[in-house]
Amino acid sequence: MMAIAENVDLRKYCLETAERAQQASVELARLDGATKNAWLKRSAGLLRLHAPGLAEANALDLAAAPQFGLSDSQIDRLRLTPSVIESMAVGLEEVAALAEPIGEVMESSIRPNGLEVLKVRVPLGVVFFIYESRPNVTADAAAVCVKSGNAVILRGGKEAAHSNRAIVNLLEQAAENVGVPTAAVQLVSTPDREAVGHFLQLSEYIDLAIPRGGESLIRRVAAEAKMPVIKHFTGNCHVYVDRAADLEMAAEITVNSKCHRLGVCNAAESLVVHSEIAGEFLPRVARLLGERQIELRGDARTRSLVSSAKTAVEEDFAAEYLGPVMSIKIVDTLDEAIDHINHYGSKHTDAIVTNDLNSARAFVRGVDTSAVMVNASTRFNDGFQFGLGAEIGISTDKFHARGPCGVKELTSYKYVVYGSGHVRQ
Repeated sequence: MMAIAENVDLRKYCLETAERAQQASVELARLDGATKNAWLKRSAGLLRLHAPGLAEANALDLAAAPQFGLSDSQIDRLRLTPSVIESMAVGLEEVAALAEPIGEVMESSIRPNGLEVLKVRVPLGVVFFIYESRPNVTADAAAVCVKSGNAVILRGGKEAAHSNRAIVNLLEQAAENVGVPTAAVQLVSTPDREAVGHFLQLSEYIDLAIPRGGESLIRRVAAEAKMPVIKHFTGNCHVYVDRAADLEMAAEITVNSKCHRLGVCNAAESLVVHSEIAGEFLPRVARLLGERQIELRGDARTRSLVSSAKTAVEEDFAAEYLGPVMSIKIVDTLDEAIDHINHYGSKHTDAIVTNDLNSARAFVRGVDTSAVMVNASTRFNDGFQFGLGAEIGISTDKFHARGPCGVKELTSYKYVVYGSGHVRQ
């Protein structure tokens, strides 16, 4: 699609884009799984073949990054390295390898009168996806949507405009090659923020909105959308180190959860430690985090054990830092840890490190979160790591999807009833 001309009416442009997406969704719902998989595999091949061109487009975005005031972590997410491009291609192939979701019989029964009642998985229709400076997400989102039979309207951030356009051009080329409607994946071609507002009013054409970015963006979409929204506002993820924890394991999990990548939503921002092991554990983990330049902010008991820790204020325990800062709270019981996490957490990802099965079970039952990790890093809350192939986001909602949203989370269902001349008496 060519870039929108300055004199084109924005409202009309948004409406026509949504209309094309709705028509494409009708065509997609009728496609067999083999055709969608062929598109995914062809797209993966084109990404690899045109990796130099993608790198050139990405270089334009990276050169412009300073004028947009991007942080180091945002620039890191913007960068399309050869390994990132390869990961995009592998992600498309992973989605192709998944079982075909559309048409799956989720439940079935035969009524006493002989009627056969089936609950069958179907697409949602059209997804409006708003995201910021992560061009690799463009391919992931398109893959998940098309595999699940949905058309997608992609509204990427202006910071990644050249990269996103280059990726979508290849996805459109693959669609033409294999017989998928090219309007199944459309990139919004204007940086005008008012376009988002227009799209959010088009519930007649768009079935679901998914914002993926900063909290202000997500709150705006949630407030303005006339269609359902899948969202998470923040990623304040916790690691709780139980009194029965293997302390070496706990230190490794804590460091990985926090330091593996700082600027992502499943990075741990908060550490909760049982008082019985705090004296032994906290100095050890503080040294490891300090070696990685992580600033620690703790309660009074933490500061008595870790001299380098700064005073944590109330806001610190709820913060999503997305950077080299971590809060620490010492608790006396498992229940206190659960209460602390439920009060300050964001229902994204929370982990427990323990060798006590009963403690693990109580934590799993008690913590209200989209994903609970038992003796594992919070960084594993990821669609690829969960075997979903790719994801379009991680939901902290409870309706209708929660956690990483893969192909099945972008479907609904309908009932199909088979009779043999049945009439109701």
